[in-house]
Amino acid sequence: MLLLIKVTQELPIGTAYAVWTGIGAVGTVLIGILIFKEPATFWRLFFITTLIISIVGLKVVSH
Repeated sequence: MLLLIKVTQELPIGTAYAVWTGIGAVGTVLIGILIFKEPATFWRLFFITTLIISIVGLKVVSH
């Protein structure tokens, strides 16, 4: 939480929260695939990739 507070000093709260939750979502899916052997289908990987691209895009346009 301290990192989120620090980030909100540089980024708008909406962008910071989107990045925070997006990283959590991506991390959860990757843990599911790598540790719990959930299927890594094309569509799962496609949408995780688009989520990552969206997170990076939000960060880029927020500065």
